[in-house]
Parts: sequence; C-alpha cells; structure tokens
Amino acid sequence: MNSQQSQNGAALMILTALLAIVATGNLAHPFINAAAEESSLFPSAQGVPEAQTAVTRPPDSATGPTTAGMVFDGTSLWISQSENNSVVKLSVSDGSVEATFPAGSRPLGLAWDGENVWVANAGDSSVTKLRGTDGKILGHFGVGAVPVAVLADKPNIWVANSADDSVTKLRANDGVVLAKVAVGGGPCGLASDGPNIWVVNERSNSVTKLRASDGKVLGTFPVGASPVAMTFDGTSIWVVNQASDSVTRLRTSDGAALTTLEVGTVPAGVLFDKTNIWITNNFSATKVGSDGTILGTFPAGGGGGAMAFDGTSIWVANYGSGYVTKLDAQDGKLLGAYGLLTAPRVGGPGKSPE
Repeated sequence: MNSQQSQNGAALMILTALLAIVATGNLAHPFINAAAEESSLFPSAQGVPEAQTAVTRPPDSATGPTTAGMVFDGTSLWISQSENNSVVKLSVSDGSVEATFPAGSRPLGLAWDGENVWVANAGDSSVTKLRGTDGKILGHFGVGAVPVAVLADKPNIWVANSADDSVTKLRANDGVVLAKVAVGGGPCGLASDGPNIWVVNERSNSVTKLRASDGKVLGTFPVGASPVAMTFDGTSIWVVNQASDSVTRLRTSDGAALTTLEVGTVPAGVLFDKTNIWITNNFSATKVGSDGTILGTFPAGGGGGAMAFDGTSIWVANYGSGYVTKLDAQDGKLLGAYGLLTAPRVGGPGKSPE
C-alpha cells in the first residue's frame, strides 16, 4: 500500500467514526465551526491553505450560499478550486489527481458540453472554456456580474449571474453572447428539461422557467427558503431549499409544487443518477426515489456541496477540506475519501498548457 492509499484509508476510517457519532446525536450541530470539524475529520488537511479547498463560497461581492462545481466528462471528474483559480481533473477509478489547470478568477460552477469543460469565474465575471482532452484554455468570455453556475445545453451555454440577477446565453462554439435575461434575485443554479431552462433564485425563494430557444420568461414559481440548486429527473424539477432543509419537486408543465420533503441539515447540492435523486447535506447525502420516497441518508463528509455521478458512484465535494468523498450509488456505502493536493498545476496564472 502506498502513502496516498494509506492517507485515504485513514481519512475514510476517521470519517466513518465521526459520522457514526453524528448519527447518534452526540455531536453538536455539524455546520457550526465547520472548518474546525473538517480539520479533525481529515487530519492530513490540517494546515492546508484555503487555496486548496475543493468547494468554496463565492467572493464577498456575490450573494447566496453557492458552492463550487464538479462535473463528470465520461472518464474523469473536474472540480473547481476557487481560491487558487484552478480546476482539478480527478481519476474516478482510484481518486488520484491527474492534473490541475488554470481557469479564471474564483472559479465556481462547471459544465461539460461533450468535448469541453466550461467554468464560471465569479471573480472576473467571465466563463472559461477548457478543452477536455488536455485542459487547454480555448477562450475566456465575458458574462454578467459574479457568475456562479453554468449549464451546457448544446449548442448553447447558459450562465447564472448572481450579482445582477440575470442569465447569459452564449454560443458554445465561439462564446458569442446571444442573450441576457433578467430573472429573480440571486440566481445560483440551472437545469434543463429539454425545451426549457430553469433558474433557481436564492434571494427570491423562487425558480424561473425560460424558453431555451429565445430566453423568454415563461413563469416564476415559489419554492422553499434559500433555494440553491436544482436538477431534472426526466419528468420533474427538484429544488434544494437550503434554509428550510428541504427539497421541492415541481411539475415542469406549470411549475406547480408536487411535494416538499425534509432532508438533512443545510442541503446544498442535488443530482439525478438516472434512477434516483441525491441531495448533499452537511455530513451526509440523502437518496430519494423519483416518486418522493426517501430511500436513505448516508455519511458523505462534512460541508457537502457539488455532486457528480460517474455511472456507478456518487461523488461529493466537501467544503473546506480539500477532499471529495465517493459513495456507492446502489447502497450508499462510503467507498473513499480523496485529496486534491497531489498534482502540480499545469500552466501558470492565466496560462494554458501547450
């Protein structure tokens, strides 16, 4: 067993033990003093500068509890590291870091368009297009103020601009801005149901439905308190309400709320794994059937935020720790905890690999 495997194994054992304590109710509210708890959860992360964290909040000029991004490209995971303006490429087979690439200032949300990774850069109001094969920067494109989420909806890219309450539509092949649409307050998440784009508005406690072809606003619908993320399961839109510790299921045809379920504490991320819905909470992940049945809540590391599905496993980025955790999508078993600190950066600041 090499040192990296030993480190990951130790982190996994500590994570399992701590989460057992949380589950019995013998630990105070897990979101209080989260940074201190992360240090004890992953000892090897002690003393690691904030620049190495896997999931970060937006800069001071942004509003809303937005977390950084994670996306699967069919082979590897890409994870944004906001404090050091980079994106990490991670192997899903063993959790090893393959490379680290520069992006814009304060990268947050990520999207995969089938060939390239798109990065929302909150610090310089831009998006970066990275070639998926080697991370080469193919372009930086200006959008609205403090973009925090990005969605690939070929042939276009949609960006949520949290500080000016808008969404920008870009042409994917060359980054040309096609439209800018006013939405609700503090947009911080996006989803597509095919003909429509859905936007979660954190400050307005609502979601907005846009027609994808021309950006026309088709409706704005109330949800829970501080909605921060959403996903589409093929039939319904699911919205995570962070301040009310719940998830709301909406009918796509008219935005009607079909159900609202209580989940874990401080939910932040959501995804559809082709069968079930997963929601990240602080220290756990909740699995929900497409009919709204809660199937289980499983240990997932502290400060759960962005998520990705690789076909068999659920990946969760853990806020403030420099780690991601891996769960079995079938039974929720914790498969590993992996650090993001082991690969050198490819390219200098603002430079792309040759």
